[in-house]
Amino acid sequence: MGKEKLVLAFGCFDILHPGHLYYLKKAKALGSKLIVVIARDENALKEKGYRPLKDEKQRLAIINALRFVDKAVLGSKRDKLEMILKYRPDVIALGYDHKVSKQTIKRFLKQHNIDAKVVRIKAYNAKKYKSSIIKKRIPLDLGIDEVFV
Repeated sequence: MGKEKLVLAFGCFDILHPGHLYYLKKAKALGSKLIVVIARDENALKEKGYRPLKDEKQRLAIINALRFVDKAVLGSKRDKLEMILKYRPDVIALGYDHKVSKQTIKRFLKQHNIDAKVVRIKAYNAKKYKSSIIKKRIPLDLGIDEVFV
């Protein structure tokens, strides 16, 4: 049997929706093992300008519950690329709207002598399934526990 092919995927996954599932399933198809790095609350706030509706532990538990995800972990509070050093993946899967560029990651990989392919997964119906759009449709008086995952 050949070497396991490790795929690393990143995201916040605040309100899990079909676009997220599409991204993660496509990421899993790129290898034999999928590890998903969940954005820390404070990093999500810095990057997106708002706190996620669900905290990082809730989001971690939801992604870990997906049968096609081999492992979900919380990202680093210091550097979002730190998990690449820890896991040294064969493939890095980026969502269509991840702000970090493929070139930035490729430079990081080269600096650290990591031979990994960087793949940007295309959107799945982004006009309908994008977290920022979905959040606008959630009534303000709806408690977070009532919001679908």
